[in-house]
Amino acid sequence: MIPISTPKGEFNVWTKRVGNNPKMKVLLLHGGPGMTHELYSCFDGYFPSEGIEYIYYDQLGSYYSDQPEDQELWTIDRFVDEVEQVRIALGLDKDNFYLFGQSWGGMLAMEYALKHQDKLKGLVISNMMSSLDEYEKYAKEVLGPQMPEEVFQEIMKIEEEEDFGNPRYEELLMEHHYQDHVLRKPLAEWPEAILRTLKHVNPNVYVYMQGYSEFGITAGATLKGWDRRADLKNIAVPTLVIGAGHDTMDPKHMEWMSTEVQNGQYLFCPDGSHLAQYDDQKVFFEGLIKFVKEVDQNTSN
Repeated sequence: MIPISTPKGEFNVWTKRVGNNPKMKVLLLHGGPGMTHELYSCFDGYFPSEGIEYIYYDQLGSYYSDQPEDQELWTIDRFVDEVEQVRIALGLDKDNFYLFGQSWGGMLAMEYALKHQDKLKGLVISNMMSSLDEYEKYAKEVLGPQMPEEVFQEIMKIEEEEDFGNPRYEELLMEHHYQDHVLRKPLAEWPEAILRTLKHVNPNVYVYMQGYSEFGITAGATLKGWDRRADLKNIAVPTLVIGAGHDTMDPKHMEWMSTEVQNGQYLFCPDGSHLAQYDDQKVFFEGLIKFVKEVDQNTSN
């Protein structure tokens, strides 16, 4: 447990280190907001044999960390400050520190890099676009219409009426959206770790920051309008952007991001969705491991 100072007092966040490598340490930022490190259980099957150290971490408000009620804590700047405190506590620096962020964790990783890239050795932005308005557009104009028309209309009607407590909403998404774009396996085959994450999500953080909708950011949610497209060019640290063919996020946009940063690469997982570490595992891990090792080689010379 790492103590974190916030404007609302002291709290503790949970971390767990696996392996020991003085030159390659990967801090994993989970999505949500308010999900957990359990999204990354499958890293256990790949990183140890490659000798890459990695650190599981539950952000403040998430299941294994303290869960204060004060909504003023749920801001991007405060989370960036938290990641910096975690970095210091773990002794991570520009000679060993790789930051991996997926989905909301990818937003947080971008924000951290824009403020503290002098502390980073490498950055990985996984399954996350650099503009939430563009994400919303993609969800509504590209993904939604892939569903049967009457299903999409019913989902949109529930959203318009803000009837998010309606069990039908979750039911339709589960059947027509999640199994196609979040994790491309029948629900019965979803890994236990993912089901556990979903059970452990903190809705207070998730809804406050991102809202209820799976087709964009609900009006009033604090992340609404977030956009870093124009700032990507300021990221100079070696950066890997990961996109997937069936993602909730537009893979073309993520490819473009890799050309906007100063020192970027793009990894495309053709069979993957939002959790490509599970449904396009071989491509995902081969590309990620190659990047971590390449950056290490290039900076060691």
